[in-house]
Amino acid sequence: MANLKEIRSRIKSVGSTMQITSAMKMVSAAKLKRAQDAIVKMRPYANKLTELLENLSASLDSSDGGVYAQNRQIKKVLLVTITSNRGLCGGFNAYIIKKAKSLINEEYSNVNINILSIGKKSSEHFDKNGFNVVSKHDALFGDLTFDNVAKVAEAIMEQFVAGNYDKVILVYNQFKNAATQIIMAENFLPVQATKNEEAASGDYIFEPTKQEIVEQLIPKSLKTQLFKAILDSHAAEHGARMTAMHKATDNAGELKKELTLTYNKARQAAITAEILEIVGGAEALKG
Repeated sequence: MANLKEIRSRIKSVGSTMQITSAMKMVSAAKLKRAQDAIVKMRPYANKLTELLENLSASLDSSDGGVYAQNRQIKKVLLVTITSNRGLCGGFNAYIIKKAKSLINEEYSNVNINILSIGKKSSEHFDKNGFNVVSKHDALFGDLTFDNVAKVAEAIMEQFVAGNYDKVILVYNQFKNAATQIIMAENFLPVQATKNEEAASGDYIFEPTKQEIVEQLIPKSLKTQLFKAILDSHAAEHGARMTAMHKATDNAGELKKELTLTYNKARQAAITAEILEIVGGAEALKG
């Protein structure tokens, strides 16, 4: 059994850890509220815009300028992995890395795959393990605005139009609630036409022209889709960190209780031993 000094030191250390994890939990809870409000407000708009885009794509062909809807033979794929810049959020980052590796090794094992990383955790992992990371955008979370995300989306769209990639997939955690994140592998490019045959076969009168709609609506919709994915991941990150820190605080509390019990037992044993020594010494003097 460890001596009393060592046990006291461990109790103090665990207490300090509890204070840190509890503080991190409260900070994440405050940040989660803001991030959750942002994605809840954004999601209906983004979903409706995507639905509108899909319906429009169904009525377009390449002659109308639907360059973002061109389905080519898949030879080159770009995975956009969205993780966090910091750890201490449970399996949040590990799940995205695992999902990306699954796509690389299984679904797209016979094609050339590049990775565009948003978040230091995925950048570091894929760099370290020899994957082809063509671009890193870890600084986005420092100033998370639509304009900054739009620049990344524009670069991806340019690469797709130039034929450098035949398919672009977003891999991220979708926010459901503070304790639950849904791992998403979402198609970004090419734009998928709607599966709603009734909507697709409708006779639309376009104002302005199809060409103008393609030039304005589709790029904006794609930028919005990427922005929504990053906001989703941002909210999910804070939810995952809050949950992880809550569990860590509870575990530290249990450990502190066990150590305190061990300390009390050791202290009682030491006192008993001292009493026995005193009594034994007194008896020896009498003899």
